[in-house]
Amino acid sequence: MMTKPLPELPVTAVLPALGEALSQRNSAVLVAPPGAGKTTLVPLALLDAPWLGEGRIVLLEPRRLAARAAARRMAELLGEEPGGTVGYAMRMENRTSARTKILVVTEGVLSRMILDDPELPGVSAVIFDEFHERSLDGDFGLALALDVQGALRPDLRLLVMSATLDGARVAKLLSEAPVIESEGRAFPVEIRYDERPAGTAVEDAMAKAVRSALATEQGSVLVFLPGQREIERTAERLVGNVAADTDIVPLYGQLDNKAQDQAIRPAPAGRRKVVLATSIAETSITIDGVRVVIDSGLSRLPRYEPASGLTRLETVRVSRASADQRAGRAGRTHAGVAVRLWRAEQTASLPAFTPPEILEADLSGLLLDCAAFGVADPSSLSFLDPPPAPALNEARVLLKALHASDEAGRLTEAGAAMRKLALPVRLAHMVAEAAKTGHALEAATLAVLLTERGLGGDSADLERRLIRFRGEKSPRANAARQLAERLARQAGGGQGGEAASAGPLLIHAWPDRVARARGERGRFVLANGSGAMVDAADPLANETWLVVADLQGKAQNARITAAAPVGEADIRAALAHRFVTKRETSFDRERLAVRMRETARLGAITLSERMLPAPSGAEADRAILDALRERGLSLLDWGKEAEALRRRLGWLHRGLGAPWPDVSDEALVERLAD
Repeated sequence: MMTKPLPELPVTAVLPALGEALSQRNSAVLVAPPGAGKTTLVPLALLDAPWLGEGRIVLLEPRRLAARAAARRMAELLGEEPGGTVGYAMRMENRTSARTKILVVTEGVLSRMILDDPELPGVSAVIFDEFHERSLDGDFGLALALDVQGALRPDLRLLVMSATLDGARVAKLLSEAPVIESEGRAFPVEIRYDERPAGTAVEDAMAKAVRSALATEQGSVLVFLPGQREIERTAERLVGNVAADTDIVPLYGQLDNKAQDQAIRPAPAGRRKVVLATSIAETSITIDGVRVVIDSGLSRLPRYEPASGLTRLETVRVSRASADQRAGRAGRTHAGVAVRLWRAEQTASLPAFTPPEILEADLSGLLLDCAAFGVADPSSLSFLDPPPAPALNEARVLLKALHASDEAGRLTEAGAAMRKLALPVRLAHMVAEAAKTGHALEAATLAVLLTERGLGGDSADLERRLIRFRGEKSPRANAARQLAERLARQAGGGQGGEAASAGPLLIHAWPDRVARARGERGRFVLANGSGAMVDAADPLANETWLVVADLQGKAQNARITAAAPVGEADIRAALAHRFVTKRETSFDRERLAVRMRETARLGAITLSERMLPAPSGAEADRAILDALRERGLSLLDWGKEAEALRRRLGWLHRGLGAPWPDVSDEALVERLAD
């Protein structure tokens, strides 16, 4: 229970109203601007609620960094360390105990808690923080929680919190739940605009803006850039070009915990810091000493393309909600300044909110989880935005192809085994298949490498990444190896004889992304028909066959960012059931002969091709007729006398009609079968 007074922050004023709302109803919505203190103060304030009883409060955070930071801050306010009254749980890290009353989790953890035990024993409340981000897991978690609340746990409290959200719309989803609004932020933020000139690279404009801010403003600087590449390029332009008392620090998802924690710690006394961050720093964290935010106005979001089966990262303009969130970071501990690298009038044209991920994501994992939950049609759950039917259909096709669901959408035995692994569907299938031959650990290690970005370096060659990863000794690498061992045990695969290489394993995850070299060096065609490439200097460019795990860019010219070599024999052994052999009969105009060709294909890839003896009889007749229908009668060598006869017959038919026949090309083609 709370024994220490909580700090006074803007959200403090509405805590009594929030407590009253949750004592009267089982759901509520809290809208509070950035810096109001909702993430840390609300869960602590609810510890004394009578309805909590012996149960826990589960606080859902959209990112691991935010989850750790929130747990540490709440524990600090209680004079404790994480793992006591406040703990956290995420994929590769767990600091909880029997004493834990506030459990901070990341999104996948919450969904799995509900799916594994829908009654949520020992949980009295679930808080969805920063819900405006509208991640797929966040939307799914809320839909599951609402289903549990309605069918099994009417006493379960649900609280949706956000800095920028259409509170009325969410309240309607929560059966007209009360909406509590907190006004004001901790400190004022002045908004300035400094448009990036056309044709100027974002890293050049950002480096200039940072140097200007350091020269004219006090405190540390938080910079928002779309991705790791822009962060590294901006850092290159700043290192050595700023004062000696200024540290340049990156902050993005691929960094290990130590590097992320270093980025959000205050600058040492007498020093300043420039934090170059992605949208990971947009919500739920406070970097003490930051008085200036510089916003590129760009973000990188995943976009799923059903036609190619690829999820690519697309650089887009931020929403107004995200821009406000970013600006709010400058007013967390002092009055601050937010500099936007666009014109003021362009703000109105920004989208109001970031599009919900559920509208543009691969839904195969959601569909698999729904099947495990006994829900054949996810649309029957209470989603704020229902999953699109075309994406659900694509997901159904994939699950059936992987034998994870039957024709009715029910979970199969194989699907149940895949779901236990808590991996993306394709990788879960890979590990489950590898377990049958005793290679579960190798497959699980590969799966962890692909889902925990940054491990093993950034080579496109996954074999090289695996070698480097095996030599890494960081805490994150050790935790990743432990996770792989746990996944292998769950899959039930013992040790096989000969070690398996990455390529043959990946076939079980991406049979549609087997790729064959074509034409120019470094160019490949995938079985799904997409085109892909690596740099000509990349060792992968020497390979004839690859299995591609990740690509970025347009489907016909995507850049391969993760792949492994594979032999044709391995492809034939694993995918023989996908091979299609066709015999095609055609008419060779030059030789005036019928020819027969046999082609073996794997999707869009031609595996082999050979000429067969020319057919005769009806088959040859069909080939000639098909050629004439397709290319017209110009295939035939009429000769001058025949052409003259056709002209005379045509004149007679037009003038006299029957019995003179119509010998035009169109009429003759229509009567070919006669």
